[in-house]
This record gives sequence, structure tokens and C-alpha cells, in this order.
Amino acid sequence: LLIFSPICDIEVPERLSSSYEQLKSYHLVERCVHVPAREGSEEEILLVHSLEHLEVAKSTQTMNEEELKRVSENYDAFFFHPSTYRCARLAVGATLQLVDAVMSGKVRNGMALVRPPGHHSQRNAANGFCLFNNVAIAAEYAKLKYGLQRILIVDWDVHHGQGTQYIFEEDPSVLYFSWHRYEHQEFWPSLKESNYDAVGLGKGKGFNINLPWNKVGMGNSDYLAVFFHVLLPMAFEFDPELVIVSSGYDSGIGDPEGQMNATPEVFAHLTHFLMQLANGKLCVILEGGYHLKSLGESVCMTVKTLLGDPVPQITGEMAPCLSAVESIQNVRAAHKPYWKWLAYEGSFSLFKQMLLINGFIQKLKIIKINTKRFLELHMKNILFPVPPIKTATTGFEGSEHFLPEHVQLVKEMDKTEIKALVSGFYADLVKEDKTLLSLGSMLAILDKILKKEVCNGIAASPAAALSAAIALRHSARFGFQRVLCVFVGDMQIIPNTEDGKMLIINICEKEQSGKTSCKHYISLNWKEDAEGNDFFSPVLGFILPVAYSYQPNLTVIAVGPNRNLGISGISLLIALLQGLAESRIFAVIEDTEINLMQSIAKVLVGSSTPPFGIYVPPTQEKVNKIKTLRDQFQQEWKMLQCSGELSDFI
Repeated sequence: LLIFSPICDIEVPERLSSSYEQLKSYHLVERCVHVPAREGSEEEILLVHSLEHLEVAKSTQTMNEEELKRVSENYDAFFFHPSTYRCARLAVGATLQLVDAVMSGKVRNGMALVRPPGHHSQRNAANGFCLFNNVAIAAEYAKLKYGLQRILIVDWDVHHGQGTQYIFEEDPSVLYFSWHRYEHQEFWPSLKESNYDAVGLGKGKGFNINLPWNKVGMGNSDYLAVFFHVLLPMAFEFDPELVIVSSGYDSGIGDPEGQMNATPEVFAHLTHFLMQLANGKLCVILEGGYHLKSLGESVCMTVKTLLGDPVPQITGEMAPCLSAVESIQNVRAAHKPYWKWLAYEGSFSLFKQMLLINGFIQKLKIIKINTKRFLELHMKNILFPVPPIKTATTGFEGSEHFLPEHVQLVKEMDKTEIKALVSGFYADLVKEDKTLLSLGSMLAILDKILKKEVCNGIAASPAAALSAAIALRHSARFGFQRVLCVFVGDMQIIPNTEDGKMLIINICEKEQSGKTSCKHYISLNWKEDAEGNDFFSPVLGFILPVAYSYQPNLTVIAVGPNRNLGISGISLLIALLQGLAESRIFAVIEDTEINLMQSIAKVLVGSSTPPFGIYVPPTQEKVNKIKTLRDQFQQEWKMLQCSGELSDFI
């Protein structure tokens, strides 16, 4: 860099080289397909930028220091070097190479480590370290070359990507979401149009989503709450054909720009959620990130997840802070006219002042720590050996014809062993010999999951309710202290949940007789809409927030008789719950459900993102049902609190 740009001392080449070294140290580089970079062409740059802007940028290649200084002074926080133009063209070209690789099916997803970043750059101006808007050019390129009609851009950089907003604010084919440090317009770029009420213009109204952070110190639970209660419902309703992430890691812990407290594994969770959209077509493009250790670890967490590795347990208290809730509520209120999923949500009261609300974390502290040392210990604590096998099952009639090839067959437990186990611990549950034998396959798979020899598994059972009850007790006996069980259909046997070692969510058409909902047993009465999948709302607005609040170390999903959800709804549930419990999921399915088993096995193996069916917004009655449950449980399961209305908390 040249002498006159002291502000630029954080946007350094080591941002890329140290991230790449960190990827190598985790042995992630050799697992990726390498896509060669190229320079973006002038025609590609002109998809977004003006000819005048391109000519000015081009002319800087031969300028001396004085001339470079003079031209840089025309822009806010941008500094030219003779190599800037070529580097920026390489950043554009690398981004487009990734889009081509993903759209052509050469790879499922990918990450482009590029600099300079792009999201502040506007049609006719460089801005904030950005010369060309890599992500905006990628979106226009994908629309032109592949005929795409719906692209989602998720900008999790800590600064507002005002350049991207200006480029697409009248364009309904691009849904742009940005969260950013704002502090009531005090933080750069200090624009009124970075606030929650900038929803887009003209035909683009509703397609620009700004989530302002008005305090520093936001953490993992705040980021997740925004995904559950704002971004994901909108994204699934929008149904993008491609997702592009403006992936700035200055929103991570230790960053001098962001001053936020989110730890690297949160980016694994956010990436996992976005992988469920657009049939898995996801391009992650580097933007900011200025603490080298925090940046490197966050890049690695993102790439590990893109490669399909299990997601690490999230850390920190699962309760969003009041300031985050204020922003979430305001965004939902501003967007209510434009989104079907918000149509019946009742009237939102905008938060105008700080209120003392029971149950929220009030004080946001910036953690003053040695981030590098903290992260070295933190990553050791959360990373775990990936089990050698992803998905296990036992062979059953015809299974070899329909299960994905990557499902590993395990040997059933032999009859003597089952009998001994059942008579010793589960005799009160098992009355018939026929049932006894069917447990051999279920217990063999579950044991492999509990011993961490396989990541997840699927078992066919003639009695799913009984199998689930035994699986829960068996896991507790094995030492698992928090097991989440989601049961779809009539759950004839409801285990005792009072000790808190299990949380049961029973999704059934009617209330189970003799059992009322309490903290660790929740009955969600739901029947899927015949027209399509209306299950997005309860999954995102209720089940996921409760599950993340509970933080299980194992998830059991059982589908019994009289299931009230279609295959797409159940697939969605399992796909999203894989973010929990280091992705340890055990699915027990009635043995007549061949198509369902096939779909679930595909989700568990991760070979492709299944179609989740046609999005249908829930009816007024169903929205009220979710709201009632939220009101009932938001003090116990605090990740729900973002969805309540102001009156719920006063």
C-alpha cells in the first residue's frame, strides 16, 4: 500500500494468505475442487458499473503517487494503488468462475477468497475499500447467462452494503438482506437508508431487508434469532434459484470494525441454513474481516459446512438481547405489507424506546480479551473428530433398491443380546416377541450414533412410537443429558420428561388425550395444507427456536402412524435440525413408509437438498396457534422471544 492511506492498514494481503493457511491446517484445501481465477471482462463489469467508473479505474494503472492520491480523494475510504484495478478485476472474475462452477453443476457450492471486497461499490463510485461490486456483478451475470429470475443476496458483513442496495433497490428479482452495525446512524456509512424502513423502491418494495444493529456486542443468539424470525421465512417464501453471500467476517468476535461477540461456529450454522435454499446452490464471496485469527477460523467453519461436515455445537446463552429484538420487530413491521408469511402476524408495535422487559439480557458487554488466545482454546473445545461414517441403517427388505448409495449398512444386534437388554431395562415397554426382534436394528444403529462411530442414522420400525420411547431411554442410560425428540403422528407412549433430560415436541393433528403441554413436552397440533407445504412457519418460528434454546446433544425424529405432515415438511424439519447436536440425528420411521425413508436418507446423507414442496403461507388460525405456543413458552425457551409482540413482554 502507498504511504497516504493509513485507514487502509487493516485491508491487507494477509487476510487472504492467513485464511488460506488456516484452511490448509484443517486439511480442507485438499477436499475442495479448485476453480481457476480469471480477470473479469470489461463487459462483465459494465453489467453493473458505468463506463465512466471503469475508465477512471483503468487509468490509475499508470498514475504516480500524487495522481493516485488526488483521484482517491474523490471517494469515501478508498485508496488506489497501481495494482488495484487488476486485483479488482481478478476478484470479479474469480466470483464469476464460482457462479459458473455452481450453476453448471460442476460443484454444489463454493467460496471465493477475494480482495478487494465489493459490497460498498456503487454504479459510478468506489467506496469503503471496494472498487467493483463483485456480488452485484455475479447476480446480474447469473440472470443474464442462466436466465435466473430469483437471486438471494445475504450480506452478513458488519457494514451495510449500501452499494448492493442502491444497485438492486428497484429490482424484485434480487432479494437483498443486510445486517450491519448502525448505532442509530452513528456508524459508517451513517446513512438514513441503512435503517429498517428502507424496504426498496417501486417494483422492488419488500425486496430490500435492512437489519440495523444499534449496539455493539451482538452474539451468536442474536444472529440466529434474525435468521429464524426474519431472513429464513422470507428466503423460503422468495424461493431463490441461487444464493450469494457477501461474506464479511468483521461481524465476528475480536474484529476492530465490528466489535461484536459472535464466535466462528455461528457461521457454520448460518451457512447450513442457507444450504437448504436454491437446491443447495450457494456461492460465498469474501467481503470484510480484519482480525486475522477470527477471520481464518470463521472462513474454515464456513468451508467445513459447505463440504457437508457436521456442524459444531453453538456456544453462548441462547437468548437474544433487547436491542436485537427491537431491530427484528421493526423489520417485521416494515415488511408486513410485502410478505405473505407476515400477513396474519397481528399488528406490530414499533419499539421506540428502551423498555425494561422481563427475561431479556439487558447489558451488552464488549468482551475485552486476547481474541487470538481465546479462539485457540475455543476452537479446541468445539471441534470434534468427524465420525468416519455419515449415515447408517440396517438392511431391510428392498432397502438396497431405494436408499442412497452412501448409506452404510450396519449389522443388527443378535436376538440374545436384544432379549437381555430389553428384559434388563425396557421390560415395561416391550410385551411381544415380534416387537422385540424389530428393536435389534434400531438399537444397533442408535449405539453407533451414541458411540460417535456414525454421524446419523435411519431405522425402519413396525412400531415407531415404541422404538422412539426405547431410543430415548437408551440414550439417557448411555449418558446423554439433553435429547430432543420430535415425534410426527400419534405418539402412543409418552415418556416422563420431568427430569429435563429429554424435550419432546409432538406434531399431531389433535391433542393427545391425558397429556398437556409443559416445558419439556410440547404438543403442536398441525395438519399440512393440501395445496403445498405450510410447515415453514412452525419450523422456523417455533420448533427451531425451541430446539436451539434447549441445545440437545442428540436429536431423535420419529414418524408414527397417522402422520399429519407430508414428506416435504418432514424433510425440511430434519434438514434444519441437522444444525444441532453436532448433527447427531436418529430417524425412526414406520416400515411401510418407503418414499419417506428415501427422502429422509437423502437429507441425512447430504447428497442433495430435497425439494421442500410449494410454499404455502399458513392460515390465520394456524398463525394464531403458533403465537399461542410462543406466548406460553417464550420465558422458558428464550429464542422464541423475538417473535412476540411488545404487549407480550410488558
